[in-house]
Amino acid sequence: MTPIRCLTLADPTTPALATAARLLNAELERHGAPTLPAEGDGPALTLSLDPTLPADGYALRDALDGGLALAGADPRGLVYGVGRLLREGGFTEVGWAPGAWRGSDQPALPVRGIYFATHFYNYYHVAPIEEIQRYVQELALWGINVVAVWFDMHHFRGIGDPAAQAMLERLRAILQAARDVGLDTSLTTIANEGYDDSPAELRADWSAGHNGYHHPPGGHYHRELCPSQPGAIEQELRWAAERLEAFSDVGIDYLWLWPYDQGGCTCPQCAPWGANGFLKMAQPLARQFKAYNPQGQVLLSTWYFDHFIQGEWEAFDEALPRPWPWADYLMVDDAVDLFPPYPRKHGAPGGLPMVGFPEISMFANWPWGGYGANPYPARLQRYWDEAGHLLSGGFPYSEGIYEDLNKVLCAGLYWDPARPVAETMRAYLAYEFGAEHAADLATAVAAMEAALPHHLDYRSEPPRVHAPAMPQAARAWEIVSGVDAALPPRVREGWRWRVLYLRARMDAELAASGGVLTQGFHGAAEELARIYHAGRAGIEGSVYPPTREMVAGMRGN
Repeated sequence: MTPIRCLTLADPTTPALATAARLLNAELERHGAPTLPAEGDGPALTLSLDPTLPADGYALRDALDGGLALAGADPRGLVYGVGRLLREGGFTEVGWAPGAWRGSDQPALPVRGIYFATHFYNYYHVAPIEEIQRYVQELALWGINVVAVWFDMHHFRGIGDPAAQAMLERLRAILQAARDVGLDTSLTTIANEGYDDSPAELRADWSAGHNGYHHPPGGHYHRELCPSQPGAIEQELRWAAERLEAFSDVGIDYLWLWPYDQGGCTCPQCAPWGANGFLKMAQPLARQFKAYNPQGQVLLSTWYFDHFIQGEWEAFDEALPRPWPWADYLMVDDAVDLFPPYPRKHGAPGGLPMVGFPEISMFANWPWGGYGANPYPARLQRYWDEAGHLLSGGFPYSEGIYEDLNKVLCAGLYWDPARPVAETMRAYLAYEFGAEHAADLATAVAAMEAALPHHLDYRSEPPRVHAPAMPQAARAWEIVSGVDAALPPRVREGWRWRVLYLRARMDAELAASGGVLTQGFHGAAEELARIYHAGRAGIEGSVYPPTREMVAGMRGN
């Protein structure tokens, strides 16, 4: 591999070229390699835009001076090309050098998103905003094209609440980081969500045992509105207009309309919610958004259909207009590890394209990120083999950075649905930790996935983690600890390595102790808490690693 000596821009006045150059040099610096100056002797990398390429695509070719020319169809296509260029190359003792790959590429699926859940004092809620912004742009290098956030209203007493304004400022900053590298933005909303001081006379019914509801809608905060109450839809539209205005400086490209978790109403006029009250509320919200942004896309979620009342999927399908005047996609997935059977059997209700909402954060662990990295390559491949042919992309659900590998695996599926997850995983491991370690680390990752689930039992004496599938923990720790000794300091100290290393260490401790929390386990948990900036998360055990302090606090509650 011949090293590149400098970096030139075909048009130095084009902001997108400067942005791509900044991202490239930031990645070189993160890996401990010398950055590329704007001028210098020897082979150069030239960045340019070429609108004749397919949208979001890129092309890499040899240049006459012995260097390379990388062109993007558009600003984000160039960012994707930078990511591919870096991953095809390699890091040596003297720096980075490009690999042998030349050619062009473009994504197969149109929606390649990520959803940051910004709540519970998790990483996205509390980490320094500069870290999150940088993380957004690192993910862009793997091909994502839209970042989603949610302004969860139920905490606040109106949009003017100082805490609400602080959250809006954080969410705008996250979306601005996406905008800065050419990505789209998305705002998640529960169709009938309300503020903490929502009018009591407009609130939704959430109780079960009537109108066909055998369970109450899960997660209901009792602040949500009933669209069958006079004035409730108008109130939701006023709140929605305030939200759109709050994000007007960065803009919103996709609006999600969500039926459940805390959403829903079980009154006679709204049941079944998914085919009745939900659509009553969603349609005016969607039309309002499209008036605000005529090019905007509306995603109508089907989350938790048929969980609380039977026949909701079928009734939803029958209720949908054909053709659709106000929605562009259905968001279709289910809790944790299931893809709904109805669309698998009958296709997409209303004939709309579908996008997924794969769970990459919570499956088989509690606390969710409490044990470090939670790689799911085999599970994600099974998910895709079952449902991928139905989907136009998706938005993985993320609670933090511990599932970084899972995000990349999903991005790889959305870019090239035919590429096996294992290939994307090897590319990730080689890029982050060195090609010479990728095969061994893939074996360790498989052992970590096989070791799931983990569940903290803080009430037992002594406290312990129930992790019954641990026979491969020793092998994973053997591999990871060996690689750790061989890594350069910059890589060894990076958070991506630390969350993988700490997972292997914690599993080894649990396997040796029979699940009892040891001093070594607690030490690893404390390091994870520092990586996650989890100092305030103790009130939400689901996102806090099981440190000695956290376990003691939960036992005292």
